[in-house]
Amino acid sequence: MAGVGVALEPPRLSAAPVLPVGIDAIAAGGDGVGRLDDGRVVFVPRTAPGDRVRVRTVRDGGRWLRAEAVAFDVTSPQRRPAPCALYGECGGCQLQHLAYPAQLEAKSRVVGDALRRIGRLDVADPPVEPAPDEFGYRTRLSLTLKRLRSGRVVAGFHARGRPGRIVEVADECLLPREAVGRSWVSLRGNWGERARRLPPGPELRLTLRSVDGGALLAVEGGREGGDAAALVDATDGLRAVWHAPVDGEWRHLAGEEASFETTPARRVRVLPGAFAQVNPEVARSLQARVAEDVGDPSGLRIVDAYCGVGLHGRPLARDGATVVGLELDPAAVAVARQDAPDGFQVVEGPAEVSLPATLPADVVILNPPRGGVDARVPEALRACPPRRVIYVSCDPATLARDLARLGPSFQVRRVAAFDLFPQTSHVETVVTLDALDDSTDS
Repeated sequence: MAGVGVALEPPRLSAAPVLPVGIDAIAAGGDGVGRLDDGRVVFVPRTAPGDRVRVRTVRDGGRWLRAEAVAFDVTSPQRRPAPCALYGECGGCQLQHLAYPAQLEAKSRVVGDALRRIGRLDVADPPVEPAPDEFGYRTRLSLTLKRLRSGRVVAGFHARGRPGRIVEVADECLLPREAVGRSWVSLRGNWGERARRLPPGPELRLTLRSVDGGALLAVEGGREGGDAAALVDATDGLRAVWHAPVDGEWRHLAGEEASFETTPARRVRVLPGAFAQVNPEVARSLQARVAEDVGDPSGLRIVDAYCGVGLHGRPLARDGATVVGLELDPAAVAVARQDAPDGFQVVEGPAEVSLPATLPADVVILNPPRGGVDARVPEALRACPPRRVIYVSCDPATLARDLARLGPSFQVRRVAAFDLFPQTSHVETVVTLDALDDSTDS
């Protein structure tokens, strides 16, 4: 449930002098950004464009500073009281203090700025498609549990500005779907003294994932042990428990050996380590945009690089394309291959290694993790350019870097952005590019 708004109390302040600054924009990580009178850039968490604040430096980077607000002289009309009671100390969200339209505006500017400044592209700030729900959208929630020497167990998110500290989270978090949030609260109440029903170890990463009928718990870290069967019996909506010990593979401990999630497109098996979008409604809009930019897929040869579970490639194959998916994660490969349509195959391994052998292609879809693509990927695309490249990115900076690596062989056709992660600084972007050489047309 929602808590009251909280004051912006910094996690820790130095004895540095207090300086005035006006906040002009939101930076990529969610901090407000402005300039001091001496011209240095200053980043201030929990501030909004239009704020005039007094700040105290917590880190001096030479030409830039990181600071904390100690007083607000003028507050921006874009501000709102943070709906979550933990927002002042929790590092899980970065933008709850902004009204939702202001969050979208900030993300639009971050994407456009990265493409112009890093990618050297002549593009405008793209509109960001909003999420249907600001809160209660996450189908996956990851938290950290620590067993302290004092005997206490703390479980929640890393603290803002102090990642070694854990902020306790019970029912305060507003982001998870109801079933996931309900299972988390019940799990906390039923893991026993010192969380003895969970695997032993000083620190565990706990991820609850939505499945039909409730949630699946994936535990990373620690050693073998605990009583997962009792945990499943006691926890509301908990359907299965899986564990990956330190340097170990996933092992089913209790509950359903095969858990599924039913989507409008298909019934998908949920595996503990396989990637899945946390906001299915916005993910479907993004998928529709990719399909629209592919055009009529009938007869096309498409490479779906970093294909995951086949979000893009499988529907295109059903509509008549020949699709080769490239994926490194064995768990995702297993899900992608499950009841695969004719015309869809997956090559397991690094995309930079597999891609050259899959070319030429009419369309290449790139959907890499946050670090972007290996330098060998744009090199392969320059050597054998497809008619169209569609790049799906969760990080505007690495997206812009990779587009610059493609060089002048491609021109931007369209840029679109999607808010899969309201209240956070993250934004998903789709950039569609066409090859300039007419000989690549098909």
